[in-house]
Amino acid sequence: MGKKILVVDDDPDLVETTSIILKSKKYDVIAAYGGIEGLEKARNEKPDLIVLDVMMPDKDGYSVCKELKADPDLSGIPVLLLTAVVANIPTTRFTQRMGMETEADDFIDKPVEPQVLVERIEALLAKQ
Repeated sequence: MGKKILVVDDDPDLVETTSIILKSKKYDVIAAYGGIEGLEKARNEKPDLIVLDVMMPDKDGYSVCKELKADPDLSGIPVLLLTAVVANIPTTRFTQRMGMETEADDFIDKPVEPQVLVERIEALLAKQ
């Protein structure tokens, strides 16, 4: 059985595409379509890594990441923020600085090449 990765994003197409990429590399993928569902699945599934979007309507990824890192049972799970914040800074309330304050383990701007995503995930998992 492969490492378990939780993918949290409100865009079903992105979740599906990312899941296909990760499954092709023999990872077990859990999908969540919002921040609240992502937190719930993180608590129930205890994934080995979380790929987390920032801009979501129910609970943003920065808040989710802060909650994960504040929870002793979940704080050791690497979090990779995958987001379009940089491209949307003029039109959103989110900033890169907010991302740095979350204790996320890595930060990738959307869109990301599949190979780059896999390499960054593998690097984070290798640190565990």
